[in-house]
Amino acid sequence: MLEATPLGDGWILRHESDTLPASVPGCVHTDLMAAGVIPDPFLGRDETEVAWVGRRDWTYERELGGSSASVAHEQTDLVFDGLDTVAEISLDGQPLGTVRNMHRSYRFDVTGLSGRLSVRFVSAYAEAEAVRGRLGERPAAYAEPYQYLRKMACSFGWDWGPTLVTAGIWRPVRLERWSTARIARVRPLVTVDEGVGVVELAVDVERTRVEAPLTVEATVGGVRARAAVDGSGGVVRLRVPDARLWWPRGYGEQPLYDVELRLLHGDDALDVWRRRIGFRTVELDRRSDAHGTGFTLVVNGERLFARGVNWIPDDVFPSRITRARYRERLEQAAAAGVDLVRVWGGGIYESEDFYDACDELGLLVWQDFPFACAAYPEEQPLRGEVEAEARENVVRLMPHPSLVLWNGNNENLWGFRDWGWEPALAGDSWGEGYYLGVLPRVVAESDPTRPYTAGSPWSGSWRHHPNDPAHGTHHSWEVWNREDYADYRLSVPRFVAEFGWQAPPAYATLRRALPGEELAPDSPGMLHHQKADDGNGKLERGLARHFAVPDGDFDRWHYLTQLNQARAVAAGIEHWRAHWPVCAGTVVWQLNDCWPVTSWAAIDGDGREKPLYHELKRLYADRLLTLQAGDGGLVLAAVNQGAQEWRGTLTLRRMSVAGELLAQATVRLTAARRNVTRLDVPHELTPVGPEEFLVADAGVGAGGVRAVYFPGADRDIPYPVPRFDVALVPDGITVTARTLVRDLLLQADRLDPGARADRGLVTLLPGEEVTIGVRGWKTPDVRSARSALYCVEPTR
Repeated sequence: MLEATPLGDGWILRHESDTLPASVPGCVHTDLMAAGVIPDPFLGRDETEVAWVGRRDWTYERELGGSSASVAHEQTDLVFDGLDTVAEISLDGQPLGTVRNMHRSYRFDVTGLSGRLSVRFVSAYAEAEAVRGRLGERPAAYAEPYQYLRKMACSFGWDWGPTLVTAGIWRPVRLERWSTARIARVRPLVTVDEGVGVVELAVDVERTRVEAPLTVEATVGGVRARAAVDGSGGVVRLRVPDARLWWPRGYGEQPLYDVELRLLHGDDALDVWRRRIGFRTVELDRRSDAHGTGFTLVVNGERLFARGVNWIPDDVFPSRITRARYRERLEQAAAAGVDLVRVWGGGIYESEDFYDACDELGLLVWQDFPFACAAYPEEQPLRGEVEAEARENVVRLMPHPSLVLWNGNNENLWGFRDWGWEPALAGDSWGEGYYLGVLPRVVAESDPTRPYTAGSPWSGSWRHHPNDPAHGTHHSWEVWNREDYADYRLSVPRFVAEFGWQAPPAYATLRRALPGEELAPDSPGMLHHQKADDGNGKLERGLARHFAVPDGDFDRWHYLTQLNQARAVAAGIEHWRAHWPVCAGTVVWQLNDCWPVTSWAAIDGDGREKPLYHELKRLYADRLLTLQAGDGGLVLAAVNQGAQEWRGTLTLRRMSVAGELLAQATVRLTAARRNVTRLDVPHELTPVGPEEFLVADAGVGAGGVRAVYFPGADRDIPYPVPRFDVALVPDGITVTARTLVRDLLLQADRLDPGARADRGLVTLLPGEEVTIGVRGWKTPDVRSARSALYCVEPTR
């Protein structure tokens, strides 16, 4: 049987004459931090102090002894699951090979060899700049040369990320000792045929003995089958009767089946491959209709409105992301009502831990190939690297039922058409051959069970503009960059794959990241942790359209910008969900951050949840009420994404901000499953002027659903001075409103850096109360609770 020996211990990091202890998996930056050579680049402005690290060459070394295995084996392989990025590997002074791709694994025959193992990393800048020198300039959204090598693009910085160009052995390394043959690759095709689960395992083997007769034996769901290996490959097929279907969260359960495949020589097991699979079907409906060209995911025959978030690497140093951290972040996504996670193309193919968690939680995965916001050269050897990485990762990720879509790139087709690339390229290659040639061919050959789309945004062909909202996927960035978020309501794209609004991270996150700084929107550390072009200007202009911008009051500014982020995203999702099935999904930019920063994220770089996160729980719930102004007056939309019909009583109340009930009506509400019902609001219930608003309630108590509509901007509304009582209750507080209290928020991290609240923004009518659960609050007291409560206040 193949024996695997991890090689995570005993490494040193060498630079010139210095040696330091090294962690594997890891990277140069984390090793230098651990040794005290560099400061933590996440703190203050220390990112700039460590820029030199990415410009140097680094060498990792350890001793590699001879075989200590109890059984002699015919071959020994040195296996690297990931090397970042350009490296020369040698053993006892003899070269084993050179690698140039962070997104691939590597295997070297070291049979009979021992001595000093050396992995010398060349600066990624040096390699990228050398490629650029040979091939010529290619345009990109940023000045850094990330498009010239196969490395995580956001290592070079982004409009939410630091520029920390890493190097290192970023995934596990091991020795594998084996004899006769080993399993080189298993390509599982999992389908469903009239209730029967069908598993086809195509197996590639590597041999030391060509003549040895081999078989493969597979088991799944109590079914066992064998097949002969013909030369270097074989195929074994299994049919699982009454297979239980795997469903996205909210649509059903997520049963997973263990698959085991053994490579046999007679009765001797030579190697084994184990994975988990799920039985489900997935289609992408891109048919044309009266509204344009659709983009609707269909799982097990059920058409979905995708409630999505975009995912970036959860740490700019991805070797630090543990299985537990993946699980925590994805559990946060699931708890917010998310059912689709898009793995964005400026990052990486994530580890098995990520996809395992998505399988278990019922989170659909849209997987970008790693290309983002640049023209990518197609010349060799880059073209060969792209195809090799795609083939490896498509097959690696195929077992996961959560994976439902392959996407060729992020914004590159759009960039070619709209960002001035086309004339600048003057006929040079720029990546089109990847997105419309290499990648769809690889997916069709290796993974025909899943759909592929050439890019995001993409209208389906060059017949339409790549970002045409009427065709395929759409990225809505004009609103954040130039307009008010009310403008989200001006169109109904077929699928909104990116849109969002910025806000600063939690207060405790800022305090940790900017120690000793007197916080202000434009203080030095705040500006350094704002990477977007004119980010603070856009924040202030977007805020000023709705609120009086606080002058010199950082705490109010912090609360209002976080509130404005939640309001902006709500404006989009409420509108687009109300137009299902024309619009078939929203993917918020973004779920998470890779360091402490002002960004579009719902969860900040320390894992703390912004108000936007809690707002997503309302926006992505199965049942949503929204009140929207239409050409003919005010309209209420009842969105029912649940499996059952929604029947109930709808209460509409027109009220004054002073708390007076001006008019009321009760109507019956019926919304079919997976459907939207629209009701015209009677004229007598429509608010008149900024001092009135409308409340719509379906049901009462914890199971009730509410929508609130104010016809004007907050700065024009004559709110009363908010009055409310605060009382301690076990594991939280209860707030009782004495006036209208709009968008009350407990910033729990102000009570204790480890404290978390179980809900975000809530609007209370006079006499209403809310209980906010708090965990991690060590010394509860009413005075502290009141100081951590924020709400909208009258304009002074």
